[in-house]
Amino acid sequence: MQFVNKFPARTAIAAAMLSLGYANGAMADAFTAGNLIVSRTVYTGDASTVTIGQTLPGGGTAIADGSFPNVFKNETPDASFGVTSPIYLDQITTSGTVVSSLALDSSKINTSFASKSELALNVSTDGKSVSFMGYAAPANALDVSNSNTAAVVDASNPVKSTSAREIASVDLSTGNVSLTQVNAYSGNNGRAAIQANGQYYMVGNAGNGSGNGTVLSQLSDNTGVQSIAVGSSGNTTAIGATQGTFGSSTGYQHGFSLAQVPNPANPGANYAADKTGKDDNFRSETIFDNTLFVTKGSGSNGVNTVYQVGATGALANGGSIPANASISILPGFNALSEKVAEAPATLTATPHPFGLWFANSTTLFVADEGDGVRLGVAGKVTTYAGLEEWKLISGTWTDVQTFQKGLLDQPATTPTGLSWQVQEDGLRNITGQVNADGSFTIYGTTSTVSNETTHDLGADPNQIVAITIAGDSTAANTSFSVLETAAAGQRFGGVALAPTAAAVPVPGSVWLLGSGLLGLFGAARKRKNV
Repeated sequence: MQFVNKFPARTAIAAAMLSLGYANGAMADAFTAGNLIVSRTVYTGDASTVTIGQTLPGGGTAIADGSFPNVFKNETPDASFGVTSPIYLDQITTSGTVVSSLALDSSKINTSFASKSELALNVSTDGKSVSFMGYAAPANALDVSNSNTAAVVDASNPVKSTSAREIASVDLSTGNVSLTQVNAYSGNNGRAAIQANGQYYMVGNAGNGSGNGTVLSQLSDNTGVQSIAVGSSGNTTAIGATQGTFGSSTGYQHGFSLAQVPNPANPGANYAADKTGKDDNFRSETIFDNTLFVTKGSGSNGVNTVYQVGATGALANGGSIPANASISILPGFNALSEKVAEAPATLTATPHPFGLWFANSTTLFVADEGDGVRLGVAGKVTTYAGLEEWKLISGTWTDVQTFQKGLLDQPATTPTGLSWQVQEDGLRNITGQVNADGSFTIYGTTSTVSNETTHDLGADPNQIVAITIAGDSTAANTSFSVLETAAAGQRFGGVALAPTAAAVPVPGSVWLLGSGLLGLFGAARKRKNV
C-alpha cells in the first residue's frame, strides 16, 4: 500500500473559496444525494506553536517544538497534550472520486489534533443536515480537549483554560453552518451529535483531574448522553436515570451503572460500583427506527459494549428521550466489567466498539477500532477488530462474523513525511447503504497503530474504506477496498452518506476556479484496492 499525499489540493480549494468571501466553503454540487461526506482535520501548527522548554498547559515542559510530527512527543511531559486544528468536510463519490471540500471557519470552531474519537458525522433524522462536535477555540491552541467548560471548573484539572464545546450543524441544501456552544464534557471531549425532533443528542466524556466525590459527581452530570434544544446554548441536560448518590466517588452515574450488571464470578450478585461518572464514557451514536443507540469502547471502567438509550421508538411522532431514560446493554453484547477484564488475575480480551450502522431491524454492523497495541509489542489481540456483523436471533444479538480482510492484513508502511511505520488497526466511524440487490455496502474510517512510541497514535494518517456484504459473503471471501488515504499531518474523522440532493449555486467565476482546482484532485489522488 502506497501513501499518496492528495489533500493539499483540497486545502487550496478551501482557501481560494474563503478568499472570495465564501466563509462556509460552499461549492457547486455539495452534498449530492448518495455521495459520501467525510470529516477531516489538518495540522496547521509550525515551529513557533510550541517552544522547547516552555511550560505546557497540562504540566511539564515541552521537549519538542511545534513542527509536525515531533510536536506530539510533548505528550510525554504533558498527558493532556493536543493542538487545535481546522475542520474540513470533504465530499467524495462512493468510488473515491473527490467532488468538493468545505472548510469550516477556524476562527469559530476547531477540533483537537490528535484526539482520535472526535468528528463523528451524523445526518439528522429529517435528512436535512449533518452534525458533529468541536471546540469554540482558535486554531493551534494547546490542550483544549482537556480544558474545563464554564459549567464545571475542576480545580484539580491540570489544564486551567476554559473552552466551550461546540455543535456544528451543516445544512445539506445550502451548505450553511450553524454553531451551538455548550458546557458539556468539561475536562474531556464531545465526540458526536445528532439532531432529532428539535433536539441535539450528544455523546462524550468529562473529567481530567483528581477531584473528590462532589467534583466527580458534577462531572458525571456533565458526561455521557447530553441533550439541548436546537437554537439554545449553554448548559445541557444529562440523559439517563440517576444511579447512586451525588457526592460519592463511586456509583453516581446517569443511565448505565456497572452495579446493575450480574457478576459472573459471584453468582447472584452484581459488580461493585465503579468510579463516578465513568461508566457512561460513550464514543459514538446512531438513531435507528426512532431509537438512540450508543457505544463505549475505551477507559478502564464500565463495560465496552453497545447500549440502547430510552424506550424503543422513543423518537417516533416527534418524541424526545426523557432525562430519566434507561440506558441498557443490548442483549447478547459484551457485559464483562472492563476493570475485571484488565486485571492481571482475570486478564480477558474485550471489544472496543465505535461506530454503528443498522442495515435493518435484525442486522447490525459494529465498527471495532482494535486494541491499540503498537506494532512490535507483544500481546496484541485482533479477535474483535474490524467490522462485526450481528444478527438478532430470538431476541438476542449474535456476532456471526467479523470482516478483517483488506484491512488488518495491509502491510505496515512508512508514510511520506514520517520516519515510522503505520498500519491499520480497525474501524472507527461507519455508515452504510442497502443496495438494489439486497447487499449492504459499509463505508468507514480506520484506526491506526505504529512502531513509534513517543507520540499519540491519533496523529498517524488513516484511511476511508468500503466493503460490500451480500447474503453469501464470508469473512474469508469478502475484502475491504481503500478509497482514500490521508497524508501525514491529516486525519479522517467521521463518514456519512448524503441523503438528499443539495446543489449550492455559485457564480460562474467560482465555477471556473473550482473546475481548475478540482483538476488538481485528479492528478493528486490515487485509489487503492486491496
